[in-house]
Amino acid sequence: MIVTRLVLALRKFKQWSVAQLVFGLLSLLKLLPADGAINFADRVARWIGPKTKRHTLTLTNLRNAFPEKPEAEIAEIALDAWGNMGRLAAEYVFLDRLFDFDPARQTAGRIEVSGIPLFVDLRDNPRPFIVFTAHTGNFELLPVAGASFGLDVTVLFRPPNNPYVADKVFEFRRARMGDLVPSHAGSSFTLARKLEAGGPVGVLVDQKFNKGLHTEFFGQKVQTNPLLAKLVRQFNCEVYPARCIRLPGNRYRLELEPAMHIPRRENGSVDVDATAQMLNDKVEQWVREYPGQWLWYHDRWNIKRGLIT
Repeated sequence: MIVTRLVLALRKFKQWSVAQLVFGLLSLLKLLPADGAINFADRVARWIGPKTKRHTLTLTNLRNAFPEKPEAEIAEIALDAWGNMGRLAAEYVFLDRLFDFDPARQTAGRIEVSGIPLFVDLRDNPRPFIVFTAHTGNFELLPVAGASFGLDVTVLFRPPNNPYVADKVFEFRRARMGDLVPSHAGSSFTLARKLEAGGPVGVLVDQKFNKGLHTEFFGQKVQTNPLLAKLVRQFNCEVYPARCIRLPGNRYRLELEPAMHIPRRENGSVDVDATAQMLNDKVEQWVREYPGQWLWYHDRWNIKRGLIT
């Protein structure tokens, strides 16, 4: 019993220490101008990333996804992906300053939005719908954009593993992104209640899910969370893809695409498996367009064991 308590105490102290280091680094970044801090974080991540164990997984994922690409291009995409991660961390500090989009203003600032008529229609004609995205660009800006249009979207998110970091992230997100639902066993019921009440929900669909549906992503077998497809089957709601694209000069384009055609079986019911595959195909399309803006260190294909020791 004493040994167990000591182990738990040491684990909590380690998590607390890591969290304080993260908070300290972000506080230092906040002392810099936004562009300078984001560019600095990009350079640091490009230097540190290749020295980590996750770099092996990153390169393996890229080689499997793009067998036709030469090794030099694979290495360049990997560096871009680490830079994207560094930028994402720094952008948390400056999110309020970065998000300068105003639906009432005609001129584009740092943020530009594609699909404004869709945003307006969803706001002015309230109905249950699902908007999905992936870990591309700064995906955190999408719910902020929805809130700027007056859309009360309930967003499902996966908290960081570190509980101290998770608390800070949750507090930060809730103040800017509306209603948040941490991913856990009962989160699907919360989303279902929101849709049943006529409201919208948002989900990320490119995460590993060990008990998911058997699908393919970049021609390789993966397991995909069936939650979105099952919610569509239950509520017969529209599904909208949305993504963030990084532009030169620390600018961003947020895109809301038209509602997707949901695959159905001969009896008219939603084909859950085909819908899950459709989501993977859409994310793959996005990633192929901007491969350096996706999280390649993520173990989407469940191959980490044996690569990282």
